[in-house]
Amino acid sequence: GEIPYIGRGVSYCATCDGPFFRNKDVVVVGGGDSAIEEAIFLTKFASKVAVIHRREQLRATKILQEHMSANPKIEFIGGYVPLEVIGSQDMVSAIQIKNVKTNEEKTIETKAVFVFIGTDPNTGFLKDTLKMDEAGYVITDENLQTSVQGVFAAGDCRKKIFRQVITACGEGAAAAFAAEKYLETLSQNQ
Repeated sequence: GEIPYIGRGVSYCATCDGPFFRNKDVVVVGGGDSAIEEAIFLTKFASKVAVIHRREQLRATKILQEHMSANPKIEFIGGYVPLEVIGSQDMVSAIQIKNVKTNEEKTIETKAVFVFIGTDPNTGFLKDTLKMDEAGYVITDENLQTSVQGVFAAGDCRKKIFRQVITACGEGAAAAFAAEKYLETLSQNQ
């Protein structure tokens, strides 16, 4: 049920959309570093942040877990998975969750659901072609050139810290410029 509410309470970017939920209760789905970092960030705006994670323990680093635990605005709800994003009048109003052990279902009222459940880069077709990290992200230099000369990579398939649409767009422009310069050097050498 999240699709109809993307941009209407369902978000994948706390930096982008967090300020829209000032003094509102919000939910973060996920338990890794990104989810906990974003939950902590959201406390600058939200009145309460509920972190829902399928496991009883978080996967985030110990220091992030400590920061989260020390923040009175954050509530951890472990052992639950989201079932449905519920809305009314084209805006999120709640999320229904289910306990993974008991199958107990409950509904949490919220104005936003921030999803940080992790991503897998769609780079499998490049295996054994380009240098990638252990998670499958393409490694590039500062000009976005990969380990294969003349092949450039940009966006969320690339190994980097920050994954946002706006950074991917900027990288796309930079990679296109770098590729053009590379092609110019080829034509000059012929």
